[in-house]
Amino acid sequence: MSAKYIFVTGGVVSSLGKGLAAASIGCLLESRSLKVNLMKFDPYLNVDPGTMSPFQHGEVFVTDDGSETDLDLGHYERFTHARLSRDNNWTTGRIYEQIIAKERRGDYLGKTVQVIPHVTNEIKAAMKKVGQDVDVAIVEIGGTVGDIESLPFMEAIRQMRQEVGRENTLFVHVTLVPFIAAAQELKTKPTQHSVKELLSIGIQPDILLCRTDRFLSKEIKSKIALFCNVEEEAVITAKDVASIYEVPLVFAHEGVDALALRYLHLAAKERDLQQWEELVRRVYNPKDEVNIGIVGKYVEYEDSYKSLKEALVHGAVAHNLKLQLNWIEAEGLEADEASREAQLEEYDGILVPGGFGKRGIEGMLQAIRYAREKNVPFFGICLGMQTASIEYARNVCGLAQANSSEFDPATPHRVIYKLRELRGVEELGGTMRLGAWTCKIEPGTLAHRVYGQLEISERHRHRYEFNREYEGVVTAGGLRISGATPDGTYVEMIEISEHPFFIGCQFHPEFKSKPLEPHPLFRSFIAACYEYRQQRKARRHAEEVEMFLRPEKLARR
Repeated sequence: MSAKYIFVTGGVVSSLGKGLAAASIGCLLESRSLKVNLMKFDPYLNVDPGTMSPFQHGEVFVTDDGSETDLDLGHYERFTHARLSRDNNWTTGRIYEQIIAKERRGDYLGKTVQVIPHVTNEIKAAMKKVGQDVDVAIVEIGGTVGDIESLPFMEAIRQMRQEVGRENTLFVHVTLVPFIAAAQELKTKPTQHSVKELLSIGIQPDILLCRTDRFLSKEIKSKIALFCNVEEEAVITAKDVASIYEVPLVFAHEGVDALALRYLHLAAKERDLQQWEELVRRVYNPKDEVNIGIVGKYVEYEDSYKSLKEALVHGAVAHNLKLQLNWIEAEGLEADEASREAQLEEYDGILVPGGFGKRGIEGMLQAIRYAREKNVPFFGICLGMQTASIEYARNVCGLAQANSSEFDPATPHRVIYKLRELRGVEELGGTMRLGAWTCKIEPGTLAHRVYGQLEISERHRHRYEFNREYEGVVTAGGLRISGATPDGTYVEMIEISEHPFFIGCQFHPEFKSKPLEPHPLFRSFIAACYEYRQQRKARRHAEEVEMFLRPEKLARR
């Protein structure tokens, strides 16, 4: 089957939401029973984002096959049923790495290796690979039109139209129509210049997705259409929305999918967005709220935890709740106990996410101890599970100097240590335990109740593991190992049976959560948090009633 191709580019400024636009178009086409695949080209020279700072790049999204990819692939998986892999995210660095390897082998038979045709041919080959066995392949080009580094990718998609035909390709350009408050006007000139830049490299956009904070009038759309040489109905208002899950509905209202089908000469069923509409209805009409504190290392930049935030939203929406999320800098909890309790006491649940390095670890340990002793629902992910194990070993099992060899190589109690197969491996890129691994769950545990099954598959990204030499010590102290690899090598889940909800997992469940299919761990965590919230409200109400009925108590206080 020969796929149709939709190419998504961006102009004017970065961060306009090309990834969400691509994912939303995929969602709409799937609602018409078409099979889609999506891919992202990133113009930077890194081979993958695995070694890049989360402060600069945001989270690294991990696929089942263990690829470290751009966070936009998380949007693709959450909005569609596409199963993504290494083939769905390419960087300039990876393209050139492949070309240089071929040149060293002599695959080019002594020819001069050039950007055209060799680099563009490699890019086109990657596109065609994801276009196999699907109706539509949606290809997002990272960066902004006019960037030097994105030119080979722009040239490749221009050539694709020449090769596969105009009726099999669609160019969607995401641009900006800003509202200038001083003039009280929407300005179309940035969009005109952006399209002119595209035209200069031989690409005429078919659809313009105009990012704006208000709906575009007919006059504005007509003006853009005239100066950008597109149909007026192809000028789409990509309006700002409170929830990203409303974007497909906005696009549907503007007829983006109908336009795409017409331009691509593609027949499809009627659109069915009933489940998506119900999702958005619940997002905007919650019955109550739940207040979660995330104690992390990268909280200044929320994109560092993009999938985590969305998975918590999914869990909240599943219970018709509004998520109140508070980002707590772990280092800020290393102060005195009174200050720490003041920061944590209003939360209905505490979550410690993944991360690398020593910074903020002591603050995480203090937050975990607070949650454990105060019976506040706790969820630890990756580093969160590791720090929960350390905290338990220190404060329950009496191993005061327990630590991870990552934070203290000289610790006498290496409760967490480097993966045995990575000892002696110093390279950082792609050397972790990555991708989907099977976990066997112990019957009768909280993990078993949450999942409802005894074998699961989850995605990993870590270099350190629980040291099973300390299993006897911590389990004797009351910590339960509720999940491990089938061969028993790696500990995957821990929990405290006597606690209302205290669970840690070595994997990253957030990577598999979807708005219409919330991950069971997040759904259960939010349920426990809401129950704790209700119990606390009931206690406070009872105390107020008692004070009202027995004012002498109030006087004594």
